[in-house]
Amino acid sequence: MIKILILYYSRHGAVAALAEKVAIGVHKANSEAIIRCIPPLDKQHQSQHPVVSMTELAQCDGLAFGSPVRFGNMVADAKAFWDNTTSLWLKGDLIDKPAGVFTSSGSMHGGNEATLLSMSLPLLHHGMLLTGIPYSEPELHQTKTGGTPYGPTHVSGHHADPKLSIEEQRLAVAFGLRLAKLSTALKHK
Repeated sequence: MIKILILYYSRHGAVAALAEKVAIGVHKANSEAIIRCIPPLDKQHQSQHPVVSMTELAQCDGLAFGSPVRFGNMVADAKAFWDNTTSLWLKGDLIDKPAGVFTSSGSMHGGNEATLLSMSLPLLHHGMLLTGIPYSEPELHQTKTGGTPYGPTHVSGHHADPKLSIEEQRLAVAFGLRLAKLSTALKHK
């Protein structure tokens, strides 16, 4: 069975909510969704999912990577995590595996797309194959909240509301389904 690692960091729950929806899409493709969190720099921070191991990252068939927006970039915890993956990079463990990114910000123009692009950089350096959401998904044309062709997003507002809009939910599910289908096709080629 194809294993899709859904790796994220979430402070207020919105990115975790997106991860859960991505997992639904992965399951729709008859693939296994493994939801893991990035080790927090603040050891007091608790997550609802286990912390990822480097073995899980190396052995995944595809990767969905999520982080909140921090000034148009991923959180420091996520950057620190990728800074410590040199051993995987040296072995080429992630080369040619499909990957995509997702995020959440406090405002509509809070840096979602810039963050998704910056989150893609370590994945490209690892030789991963990036995927997003095509405009064949109707919600991408209709959303008044989150959702971009670069990947699923959520706009939480100034009160950090983790409740996803219908469009945000559907786009995250579609993204997970697409990522799992691409991973399956590449693995069985």
